[in-house]
Amino acid sequence: MSATPISVAKAKSHISELIAKSQYSHERFIITKRDKPVAALVSLDDLKILEQHEEKQGLAAIAGKWQGFEEVADAMGEIESLRKNAGKARDVSL
Repeated sequence: MSATPISVAKAKSHISELIAKSQYSHERFIITKRDKPVAALVSLDDLKILEQHEEKQGLAAIAGKWQGFEEVADAMGEIESLRKNAGKARDVSL
């Protein structure tokens, strides 16, 4: 989903409308000042997704930099792969 650019001035005058579109339609807006992006308006759901992604990325990046802890980074990669394939793995029921 792409974000719609909108000037600070226009955002100020239409803030209630932009918030509603963000909240209910999950539209994203890039707020610009002199045609340069300075901020973003996203729904709380989208923000939570972004924060979770940052958290996962941060831990993987740290583990990968520790000397002698390559196996931790490998295991985290395997966990991520398992999460992506959840429900698609082999049947292990008895």
